Amino acid sequence: MNLLEEAIIYATIMHQGKVRKFGGSPYILHPLEVAQILSTMTDDDEVITAGILHDIVEDTDGTLKEIEKRFGERVAQLVDYESENEYPAEERKDTWKRRKEEALQGLKNNGDVGLRMLWLADKLSNIRSLAGNYSEKGEAVWQELHQDDPAMNRWYYKSVAEIVELQLNRTGAFKEFIKHINFIWPGTFDTEKSRYIKYKEVSIDGCKLIGRGAKGNVYRYDDETVIKVFNSKNTYRDVEQEIALSRKAFILGVPTAISFGIKSVGDQYGAMYELVDAETISRYIATSPERVDEYAKIMADLAHSIHSITVSEDDGFPPAAERLRRYIATGIARENEALAYKCMKLITSLPEPNTLVHGDFHTGNVFLHQGEPLLIDLDRISTGHPIAEISDLYYAYVVLGEDDPSVIENYMGFPYETAKQFFDCFLKHYLHTEDESKIREVKEKAAILCSSRLIHRAYKKSELTEADRAVIARNVKRISDLSAKHDSLTF
Repeated sequence: MNLLEEAIIYATIMHQGKVRKFGGSPYILHPLEVAQILSTMTDDDEVITAGILHDIVEDTDGTLKEIEKRFGERVAQLVDYESENEYPAEERKDTWKRRKEEALQGLKNNGDVGLRMLWLADKLSNIRSLAGNYSEKGEAVWQELHQDDPAMNRWYYKSVAEIVELQLNRTGAFKEFIKHINFIWPGTFDTEKSRYIKYKEVSIDGCKLIGRGAKGNVYRYDDETVIKVFNSKNTYRDVEQEIALSRKAFILGVPTAISFGIKSVGDQYGAMYELVDAETISRYIATSPERVDEYAKIMADLAHSIHSITVSEDDGFPPAAERLRRYIATGIARENEALAYKCMKLITSLPEPNTLVHGDFHTGNVFLHQGEPLLIDLDRISTGHPIAEISDLYYAYVVLGEDDPSVIENYMGFPYETAKQFFDCFLKHYLHTEDESKIREVKEKAAILCSSRLIHRAYKKSELTEADRAVIARNVKRISDLSAKHDSLTF
C-alpha cells in the first residue's frame, strides 16, 4: 500500500460519521477534494498526503505524533502548520480572529511552497462550497458560520491569496480562488489576477550584499540601481504599502529613495531603487570604523530632520505608541501585570506630538548618495515622541548583542564594540551634550522599552527555552529597577 492509499484509508476511518457544514455530505469528501486540487499543482506525494490528513488534528482524536509515525516527519509538519491553535476554554466564535491571525503568521514565516499549496487547496475547497451556498442563500449564508461578519471572512481569504500569490499565481487553483473571492466580494482583486501573469523576474546571483534589514536584504544590482529583496513573509501588498509610504514621506520632506518597480526574485519580491554609487552607512562604518563618530553625527542630524517634520491626522501615519503598547501587552503582561500596567502608564503619559519617527532607523537602512543620506525602508514610519526611535536604536546596537554579540555583528556588518560606540556617539550628537548623567538617563529610559521588546520577542516563539526564560527574568528585573527610578520617559 502506498502513502496516498494508506492516508485515504486512515482519514476515512478518522472522519467517519462527520459531515460538512454546508449540505451535510460526508466530511471525507473535503480532504479528498483538497488532495485532488493539490495534484494539479504538484506530484509530491508528501504534500498530497498532508492534504488528505490536514484536518485530522483539528477535527478528530488523531495526533501529530501518530501522523509522524505513520506518514513521516514532513507530512506531520505540513499538517501542523495547517492546524490552528485551539482555545478550549473559550467559544470558537470568540477566538476566530486570533486563531486566523496566528495561522496566517505561521504561513507567512514558512517558505515551504508545499505548505502554501496545501493552504491554497484547502481554502479553494472551502470557498467553492461557500460560493455555491452564497449563490443560493445570499447574505443569509454568514449566519451559518463561526464568523458571521462577511468583512472578516473577506479579510481572511484575501490574506491567504496575498501570501501565496508570488509562488502560486500561475496555477489554475490560484486563478479559481481569485474568481470565487471576487464573486462573493466584488472588486477585492484586480480581475487581471485571475488571468495568467508573469511578473518580471530578476536574478541577484553575483550581486553584492550591501545592507540587511528586518524585512529583507539590499543588493547592488548594477552601477546605477540597488534592489531590496523582501523576505518570504512579505506579500505583494506589503511591498506596495511600503513604497506608498515612501512616496508620502518624500512629499513631506523625509529624504528617501523612491522605488521605480517591483520585481520577482525567485520566490520573493524585490523593489528597485536608483542609487548611483551609493553604499549604506553600515558599509562605511565597517570599512572605516575610525570614522564612526562622523557617521553617527550624520545619523543624528538625519534623525533630527525626521523628528522635526510635522504631519496631520489626514496624512494617516499611526502613533508609535501603539507598537510600544503591543510589546508590553504581548510580553511583560504575561509575567507581571502590575509592572505591565506601570509601563503602560509611562507610555500613556508620553506627549504625542504630530511629528514623525522612522520606526526602523539604523545604518543598514540609510544610504549615502552623493554625500547625502537617503532612507529606503519606511514601513514603520509613524508619529510620536523621539524616545521610541532612540529605544529602537539602543535595541539594535546594544541590547540585542548582550547575550550573543554575533547577532548584531551579522546584522550590522561590523563588530559589537563598534556598534556600542556608534550608539554612544549618536546619542551624544542627538542630545547635543557630553553630560554623562544626561546620556545615562536617556539610555535607562530607552532600556525600559527595549526590555519590554525583548520579552515580547521571546514570547513570539511557540515554546520557551531555558535561555528564553533567563532573558525574560533578567529583563523583568531591569524594567522593575528602572521604572522605580524614572517616573517619565521624556527627556
